[in-house]
Amino acid sequence: MKRLLVTGASGFLGRRIAEFYGRNYEVVTPGHQEMDITDKEKVSAIFHDFKPHFVIHSAAVSDVGMCEKEPERSWKMNVEGSRNIALASAELHAKCLMCSSDQIYFGSKIPGPHREDESVNSLNVYGRQKKQAEEECLAENPKCVMLRLSWMYDTVTKSKYEHGDFFRTLALGLKKKEILRYPVHDVRGITDVDEVVRNLEYAWELEGGVYNFGSPNDRNTYETVIAMFTKLGWDAKVVQRNEEAFAPAPRDISMNTDKINKNGIVFSSTLDGLIRNGRLLKLTKESK
Repeated sequence: MKRLLVTGASGFLGRRIAEFYGRNYEVVTPGHQEMDITDKEKVSAIFHDFKPHFVIHSAAVSDVGMCEKEPERSWKMNVEGSRNIALASAELHAKCLMCSSDQIYFGSKIPGPHREDESVNSLNVYGRQKKQAEEECLAENPKCVMLRLSWMYDTVTKSKYEHGDFFRTLALGLKKKEILRYPVHDVRGITDVDEVVRNLEYAWELEGGVYNFGSPNDRNTYETVIAMFTKLGWDAKVVQRNEEAFAPAPRDISMNTDKINKNGIVFSSTLDGLIRNGRLLKLTKESK
């Protein structure tokens, strides 16, 4: 049985990765107390002890606001910690997937969908740190696969500590019969986390480099939700335009997925994924 090491297994994505791949792989999920990723020697020791064939690095300080408030702390995790994982993976010749972010494109003057080879300089600390991590990891270990992930959602909650996400927040709003407001100045992919998790196995076959890895979307968030409601035959009167969010600096961090598509990895569009899960939500409601 192949051995897989997963960092960040207590988080939203890492927990789902460990659960899914635990069926067919020997999975180890060292926590912070066991393996502080900012400690290069400790990381190396854990890697040499477990000898993984594959590594998925999802541990990070991903709270954008926290990165702004404590950039030195987040730098140690997001940049130095990632570099240590890349180095240890190279030592063991383990295929390493690193979780990066679409936030790298935040503030780009180039209209989306964005391509991996664009020149970028993110306006937020998190995006800049993720870009720096990509560069340093690839410099130390050119075989690393850097995956720029979009905003992810699930239809179920795995832990009471999980924050709400796009889909579950929408579903809760519908249940409570609330008015739902979505920004018109924000364009980004919104991806079913199950698709991300399942496609990671195919990503092990990718050559080292940077890849956009998530659902394509060319609509703003308000348009996306309206299209979803229309397709499902739901009453769209509960959906309203949020004209204030991102108005001073409209955001487009949508990603072009041609590169992974050419490598045989395909994601549903944001709209198709939401429609698919919306149908399941409707069926669940009708069965109660």
